[in-house]
Amino acid sequence: MTQYVALLRGINVGGHNKLKMAELREALIPLGLQNIRTYIQSGNILFESSESEVCLQQQIQETIQTAFNISSIVMIRTAEELLAIVNNCPFSPQDIADASATATGESLHVALLPMAPTEENGAKLVAYESEKERCIINGRDVYLLFYDSIRNAKLSQQLPKLEVPATVRNWKTMMKLAAMVDE
Repeated sequence: MTQYVALLRGINVGGHNKLKMAELREALIPLGLQNIRTYIQSGNILFESSESEVCLQQQIQETIQTAFNISSIVMIRTAEELLAIVNNCPFSPQDIADASATATGESLHVALLPMAPTEENGAKLVAYESEKERCIINGRDVYLLFYDSIRNAKLSQQLPKLEVPATVRNWKTMMKLAAMVDE
């Protein structure tokens, strides 16, 4: 069995796509997932399965659509991939400290994608970098560092330029998920 983390896009955001995590856990049991756990209400699911990532992504998306009438794209990472994301942050501790000193809210975020963007589309996003907003694309993960706030940032609003879906989690959530993987 492989340990996975599924990250749902657009769940319980701004009063839309309301989904109780207890109900979600129950709906996923028939898929044969083991040790299902969730973290906060934004749709972070940890579980074990012998199925492939592609199969799991499709099954979970279909279950959410059928059971809750919610269309949500699901990003899947293995436990090892999630740990690599948090252990290999490309921003230096000093960069993060500097951003945290001036940011409103969390300064470091990760956008998780189902596949890596093309180089051309990656360049379109990077073009929006500034001294207050930085990004580093690492395969199918995009690290975002904000010196003000993600809420009004031009860079985060340009993620659609990658031409692949994305779901964004702040660093605190990523670290908690990594800790839950290690439990």
